[in-house]
Amino acid sequence: MISQKAKYALRALLALAEMESDSISAGELAKGERIPRKFLEQILMELKRDGLIQSRRGVNGGYFLQRPADTITFGQVLRLFDGPIAPLPCLSRVAYRRCADCKDEGACRVRRVFAHVANSARAVLDQTTLADAIADPDSVDRISGLSINAS
Repeated sequence: MISQKAKYALRALLALAEMESDSISAGELAKGERIPRKFLEQILMELKRDGLIQSRRGVNGGYFLQRPADTITFGQVLRLFDGPIAPLPCLSRVAYRRCADCKDEGACRVRRVFAHVANSARAVLDQTTLADAIADPDSVDRISGLSINAS
């Protein structure tokens, strides 16, 4: 599962992507996306520090994307807020850690199955941009090759 912070960050970024070149205040964004304002302000600071958004002061001020929506992936945002995208520490590309209870990583059947899960998740998350998610609801299904029904 992703953290609530990452989920809110993605929702805020998607809202900013839909606005294209317009800006929006933190208060309006919090209200529109139903995100607690103080929590959103912390998230916006992290997004700004990472170069994904910018802010402008004044009457027409607010937050807006610093980069085009088609260059910001879900994977990039998840790594920023939740760290590595790996179900096991031995599968992490950036924070690898051998499992303490593993005798032979190469022969580990649990690792082998979850490696497929991690690779599939990374492929979808690293290929899906904010622009993909707002352009067409079915575009994400085409990227993943799956059709997901919420249940």
